[in-house]
Amino acid sequence: DEALLAQLARNHEVLLTVEEGAKGGFGAFVLHALAERGLLDSDSRKSGLRIRTLTLPDIFQEHDSPEKMYVQAGLDARSIAAAAIKALGRGDERALKLIAG
Repeated sequence: DEALLAQLARNHEVLLTVEEGAKGGFGAFVLHALAERGLLDSDSRKSGLRIRTLTLPDIFQEHDSPEKMYVQAGLDARSIAAAAIKALGRGDERALKLIAG
């Protein structure tokens, strides 16, 4: 939904994509759609949109429970929240410790 992507890019500071795939998947399609509309250009926004594409790492993962594999890949809830906080520029130790529990 390119209209939704455009609305998100115009009205938010950070855009995260999360996928159970490798680089070059959903996140790449989102970046391409935003670039085609000029929404990654510095003059299209008052401040720069911060985008993070979270994907599975390009490594062999030993078989384990999905939860443990997501933690190793950085795709668990805490890792996603940490990526958002860092992208917002609020990645200080105190904020990250709150996420870590």
